[in-house]
Amino acid sequence: MHKQGSVVLIGMPGAGKSTLGVLLAKELAKDFVDTDVLIQLREDKTLQEIMNESDYLNLRRIEGEVIAEAELPNHVIATGGSAVYSEDGMRNLLKFGPAVFLNCSADELRRRIHNYESRGIAKAPGQSFEELFEERQALYRRYADIVVDCDGQDLEQVLGQVVARVESR
Repeated sequence: MHKQGSVVLIGMPGAGKSTLGVLLAKELAKDFVDTDVLIQLREDKTLQEIMNESDYLNLRRIEGEVIAEAELPNHVIATGGSAVYSEDGMRNLLKFGPAVFLNCSADELRRRIHNYESRGIAKAPGQSFEELFEERQALYRRYADIVVDCDGQDLEQVLGQVVARVESR
């Protein structure tokens, strides 16, 4: 494990970071934090409201500031899907522990996400889900210390894999 005891979950919206994160925090006896919630608390707005009032680049900027300033030494950290666009933010989070990339195929994510247009996903106007998926895959892989493939697995199976991989580091 890294010098501190956090686990950073990264991946696309719909990969299960928040859902899995709560269970993982219980399993590992850590605090849980969802960085999307930290953004919403700081701004007193939903992610979609932030984008409606400005644009996706502003949301990414705010997200980068929030995660770059975060002090999360013993947490399971569910990041927003666009956290990987912030090099400073990711560098900060990775001081606290390994990044676990919850890797789902585009088909699997499409089955899980039914509100792509209204979910508050930081993407360029008109950018298709496929384009966003391809753009982010390289970033997730760049930061990932551990990659867990989620297709065809239920939550308990993914949780078991993540716990085993984190504990064996």
